[in-house]
Amino acid sequence: MRNIIAVCSAVIGASLLVFPAYAQQKTVKDCQAEWRANKADNQAKGITEKAYVTQCRAGGSAAQPAPTPAATTSSKPKATTAAAPAAAQKTVKACQEEWRANKADNQAKGITEKAYVAQCRAGTTAAAPPAPASPPPRTTTTTTPAAPPAPAPAAPPARTATQSPPAATTTPTGANQYATEAQAKLRCGSGTVVWANLDSKVYHFSSYKNYGTTKSGAYMCERDATGQGMRAAKNEKHP
Repeated sequence: MRNIIAVCSAVIGASLLVFPAYAQQKTVKDCQAEWRANKADNQAKGITEKAYVTQCRAGGSAAQPAPTPAATTSSKPKATTAAAPAAAQKTVKACQEEWRANKADNQAKGITEKAYVAQCRAGTTAAAPPAPASPPPRTTTTTTPAAPPAPAPAAPPARTATQSPPAATTTPTGANQYATEAQAKLRCGSGTVVWANLDSKVYHFSSYKNYGTTKSGAYMCERDATGQGMRAAKNEKHP
């Protein structure tokens, strides 16, 4: 009889110890209601409804989110921790949207969407593109203006078609030398008629001032003048 009483007492005592734990255990419905009441925050933290219910039923207050610490009135800023909190981690979709919103700039910098998402998820501000560095101040240099080029010598006035060349001051005596331009043209045909300075052995073309004006000279075909060892004036162009 005593043994039966002892066994019954032990069973009753064990039941009393276990009963509070069962009394405090929440139902599945209660845990689901808690999770849904804070659904957005739980999803941001990556806590699924199933995992929350399991943790909630294991311990009534174990699955409760940690209370937000009250803001201190101290003027000193709190030190920033090196590791970003889990709640601040962005989703893959959010990082992809950030990359696509600035797609052209990211592509110009060679940042791929995959690399951006990986860097964005590692830290919320780590993936932000660096701000362009300000250009160094330009140094103003004073340059002395170059002197204007000297004006080119004016070309001698061209002889008009109505002007008749002056007659030679001396009578030509050499071969194929003529006193008038008309006589030279009869011999030259389609060739060029020049005025040969018999003293300098230099001949001139009809559009220049020395044509028919030197003291000693004659009208000649250019081919006859060069055949006699004469040369064209250096500052005159062949017509």
